[in-house]
Amino acid sequence: MQVLFSKTFTKSYKKLDEKIKIAFGKRLEIFLQNEFDPILRNHMLKGDLEEVRSISITGDFRAHYICLETKDYYFVAIGSHSELYDK
Repeated sequence: MQVLFSKTFTKSYKKLDEKIKIAFGKRLEIFLQNEFDPILRNHMLKGDLEEVRSISITGDFRAHYICLETKDYYFVAIGSHSELYDK
């Protein structure tokens, strides 16, 4: 299993406050142990994003990923709730 990051994810990640980056690192560790740990609030999205899953990073920040057929995880977006959903 590998964790991969899209260019969009990487670009957004670089702009994040250091506290959010640290929180993501901690959540990623939990994710790698158990992607469905309740603290992550992992859930499938709906509509145009129905193949995408979301995990909670902080109260307002989320990371979106896709589980590939190879069983790798491809993170496609990170941002605040309003940045990701109010488009």
